[in-house]
This record gives sequence, structure tokens and C-alpha cells, in this order.
Amino acid sequence: MAKKYLEKDVLQASLERLEIILTEFDNVYLSVSGGKDSSVMVQLANIVAKKVNKKFDVLFIDLEAQYKHTVDHIEEMKKLSQIRDFYHIALPMALRNAVSVLQPKWICWEEESKDLWVRPLPKDSINIHNNPFKWFKKGEEFEDFIVQFADWYQKKYKGKVACGIGIRTDESINRFRTIAFQEHKIKYKNYNWTTKIKVNEKHIDVYNFYPIYDWKVDDIWGAVSKLDLKFNYIYELMYKNGLSIFEQRLCQPYGDDQRNGLNQFKALEYETWGKVLNRVNGVNFGNIYCKTTALGNIKSSKPEFMSWEEYAVFLLESIGIYNRDLMLHYYRKIKKFMIWYKNKYGVQIKDIPETAECKLENQKKAISWRRIARAIEKNDFYLRRLSFGQTKSDDNELQRLIHKWDNLLNRNTKTDDKGLIKIIENQI
Repeated sequence: MAKKYLEKDVLQASLERLEIILTEFDNVYLSVSGGKDSSVMVQLANIVAKKVNKKFDVLFIDLEAQYKHTVDHIEEMKKLSQIRDFYHIALPMALRNAVSVLQPKWICWEEESKDLWVRPLPKDSINIHNNPFKWFKKGEEFEDFIVQFADWYQKKYKGKVACGIGIRTDESINRFRTIAFQEHKIKYKNYNWTTKIKVNEKHIDVYNFYPIYDWKVDDIWGAVSKLDLKFNYIYELMYKNGLSIFEQRLCQPYGDDQRNGLNQFKALEYETWGKVLNRVNGVNFGNIYCKTTALGNIKSSKPEFMSWEEYAVFLLESIGIYNRDLMLHYYRKIKKFMIWYKNKYGVQIKDIPETAECKLENQKKAISWRRIARAIEKNDFYLRRLSFGQTKSDDNELQRLIHKWDNLLNRNTKTDDKGLIKIIENQI
């Protein structure tokens, strides 16, 4: 059977989608991040908006810990001719911190941490001092904010509203599902690239639309070249630093996606890196171990030049850099672990082997420096890998740390540890 080809390419299709939205909706805003996809989307929208003589707005949520090149590119975007209002949001929102067990969330633009900010508050931003959103509360989640903003925007301008999202389905299965599975979604005129928004399980008169959903990364850079579009120069630096166009990602440096590439941030903008390093609890630990099992990369291991004993001590001392209390907690439990083996089997500290049989280590039936190091890597508060259970004294210690560290744990903390979940529920 002969293959069937479309009569138009993805660029032409996207321009047509944007023209439909800009001519049929009363008000349109585009959500941007400073990344390549949303950047191309906004510039294509500007081309179409000129053609149909329409203005649109832009929403940019500034997460504070940004590449300088991203900030510079956003400033370029603000100069596009068809933008009516540019909502540069710099409010104190809660963000994921995947590099620390003791600070699973951090709050960008928090006034109490002003001396640690990665950069000054943007002068033209919507911030805590001029905030027009009465519904906003400090520590609000990013995902909650964008939905509430859509509701606020629609009430402000009335009529039909469209929000442009610059995502591509080949980036992830979740993005594919957002577009592909339509059973429970309300679409605008049955266009698969649109979805009506819900707020508190109730639909509002706002549609998300995805004008570049069927693009591939090659199409993005092809459009940049063909149309001479502006782009975030950080991607050029990523390429020069060894990342192919298919590996390049732009996200906040402490999140789940970025934690395996904290060293990339350091390599690309070392001037910004020092501030990023000091901004959030545990980032130095994440920087050191972003390529080890400590942050989930199971295929890699300890540095080859270290023994397992040296590695265990190094991990422990590194934790102490950002939290001495946690380091001492682990130290006391590891010491008990060693004393138990000494009393039970006569194993002196100097006689602890580098490794034991993997099967015995996994069954918790042998002591070794590798087993100790792996336990520290996991950052498991109760050190279950060393055969410890959850005790009342551990719970009391955790409670003490919770009170000492304001945003240690809350109901939004992502954890599957039943002991931690119980502590969280009891302390709130």
C-alpha cells in the first residue's frame, strides 16, 4: 500500500491553527518558559497576529533560579510587536527540590530569603509588592497558579479565551496523552489540538491550544533557521558542551528532571552557579552526586578513585555541609550498626570488608562499606538498608528537625515511606 502524505508541513499547519485561534477568540494569551518550544510558538503567533491585525498577551512564570541566557531571551520576547500585556510573574511559589530529603520544597522569590536570591527581582514583574491576584497565597504550587490565572484572565476580559501551550507530543508519553486521548475532553470545534480548562472540576470558557503539538525537535530548529527566529543562546552552549539537540532540556535546576544534570548548569553558566548552589538546601549534594545512584541514576556508581569506605565517609561529610543534624543522625545509627556486628560477630571497624556477596548484602545479612555507602546514598532517614526499623526516638528526632526546618515536610511532600507519611499527618 502506498504511503499517504499530507499536503502541508507542520509549520504551515501551525500557522493555520494560530490564525484560527487569533481570529475566532476574543482574547488570547500564550504561556512561555524561555525554552525553544514556547519561544517558537510565540514568534509564530506574532507573525500571524500581524497578518490578522490582532494583539495577544504572554504569561511567563519566573522561577528565580534561571539561566541568565533564559532571562535575556525573555527580555527579547517582550519586544515582539503584537504583544499587548506581558505577565512576568515573580511571586513566591513552592517548587520541587529533588536534591534534599530535608527540604523537599523551596519557595522562589521568598522575601525571607532575599539575601540568597539568585538574581534581583525583575523591575517590571508582578511580585508580592504589587500582586493583583487576591486568590494567590505564598507557597502556591505552579500547577495551581496557572489554572487560577486562566480563571482570573477570563473574568477580567470576558468572552472566549484561548491559552497557547508550546508542548510537543514526542517529548513524553504524558504530553502525548494530553493531546491524543480525547474521550473525556471538551474540544473547540472538535479540533484535537484544543482542550477546555477545568477549575475545581468545573469547565470555564478558556481553551488550551497546542499549535506545535505534532512538531519534532528538528522542526523547531528548522523553523528558527528558515524564519530567522530568535532563540535562547543557552541551547548553543548545551550543544557545545556535548548535548545533542535531542537531549537538551530547560527546567528549574532543583527539579526531578534537572537533578541528573546539575553539573550541566555549572558548566554552562558558572557565574550563576555559585548563587544557585547557595540558594536551596542540598544543592551541593546534588551537584556532587548527580551522576551517582544517590540521585537515582542506577547505572552509575561511586568514583573509581575511591574505595567504598572513602566513598561512605565522603557521602556522610557531604550531607554535613548542608545539614549537620542529619549527618549526626546517620552517624549515630551507622555507629550502632557497627557495634552490633562487633558484639555479634566480632567484626572490628578495621576489618569491615569493602564488599560482601551481593545476595547477602541485599538480604541484609552481611556488613560491608558498600552496604553502608548505599544506605547513605538513599537518604533514608530510618536507614532501613542497615536493618533499622522505625523507632520512637527516630520519630522524635524527625519531629525536632521538622520544627527546625520550616518547609521540611507537608501534605504536598512526595514520598512513599509509610513512616514519613504518618509523621507528616500527625504534625499537621
